[in-house]
Amino acid sequence: MDIGINQQDRQQIAEGLSHLLADTYTLYLKTHNFHWNVTGPMFQTLHLMFEQHYNELALAVDLIAERIRALGHPAPGSYADYAHLTAISEANGVPKAEEMIRQLVEGHETLCRTARSIFPVVEEARDEPTADLLTQRLQVHEKTAWMLRSLLEK
Repeated sequence: MDIGINQQDRQQIAEGLSHLLADTYTLYLKTHNFHWNVTGPMFQTLHLMFEQHYNELALAVDLIAERIRALGHPAPGSYADYAHLTAISEANGVPKAEEMIRQLVEGHETLCRTARSIFPVVEEARDEPTADLLTQRLQVHEKTAWMLRSLLEK
């Protein structure tokens, strides 16, 4: 494989993207869970918002996995893989709506940190497609975290 990025850099980038994929999938699952189980006075608003969020995350996992494949590496695709790779914790039980929002803010912020951690090797390797993907993911996660954080203001 000769795409202008050496094997070692492609390996490091794929490993970083595997963590991003695991975080994204874990947040997708958590958001979908909260969509199903939210209750309370903000039910309608949160139910619809969470649906928008998990649909966006579902599209993102495909983009991230396909980038890993384009770099010549297998994309992780099992719960065991994701449990090992993710920095996002699962929800215990069914939290109240406000706690759901807090956990989702934390999840989106975690995704921001994971995406940023990959940039040094991506920039060094001049891997513009991955840099573009990371930038797009950061825009989504920073905006979503801000919007969710706004719901917690008193």
